[in-house]
Amino acid sequence: MPDTLLEQHAEALRLFGERVRAVEDGQWGAPTPCTEWSVRDLVNHVTGEQLWIPPMVTDGRTTEEIGDALSGDVLGEDPADAWERASSAAHAAFTVPGALDRTVRLSYGPALGRAYCAELTADCVVHTWDLSRGIGADDRLPDGLVEFALKEVMPYADGLAASGLFAAPLDVPAGANAQTRLLALVGRQG
Repeated sequence: MPDTLLEQHAEALRLFGERVRAVEDGQWGAPTPCTEWSVRDLVNHVTGEQLWIPPMVTDGRTTEEIGDALSGDVLGEDPADAWERASSAAHAAFTVPGALDRTVRLSYGPALGRAYCAELTADCVVHTWDLSRGIGADDRLPDGLVEFALKEVMPYADGLAASGLFAAPLDVPAGANAQTRLLALVGRQG
C-alpha cells in the first residue's frame, strides 16, 4: 500500500489510466454510473481535472484567471494519450518541492496543495470505479486506495449531494466492506 499522499495520488492516476487504456472503440459512448456522463464524458472530466493542476499549483493561477480555457473536449482524437499527458503533468506539479504546502485558490476558496491533491486522489479513485462499470472491467479497487478515499470523503460526504454533482448517500448495509461504504457515501450502489 502506498504510504504518502504523493504515492496514493500516483497509484490512483495509474489505476484510472489502466482503465482508460482498456476502453474499446465502441465503448466511448457507453453509460456510466454518473448518469449524465458517457465513458468519454467521464474520462474527459477526470482528464480535465488533471489539466487544472499545473496552472493552479505551479503557476498560482485562480479558476477565474483560467476561465473556460480547459472547458469542452480535452481528449481530442487520442483519449489515452490526452490522459497520459494530463496525469503526468498533474503529478509532476504536485511533486515540486513545497507544492503540497502552497495555498491553491479553488472555486470554493483557498486550500493547501495537499488538500487539493487528496481531494483529487479520492475523486480519481471513485471515478475509476465508475469507468470500470462503464466498460465492464473489474470494479474492485485496491484496499489502500479505498481506505484513503473513504477517510478523505467522510468529513464532507453529507454536503456532496447538495453540490449537485453527486447522488444522495445511500444506506450502508451492516458489515459492508470499505469499498461498499465509500461508494454509498458518494451515492453509488456497489
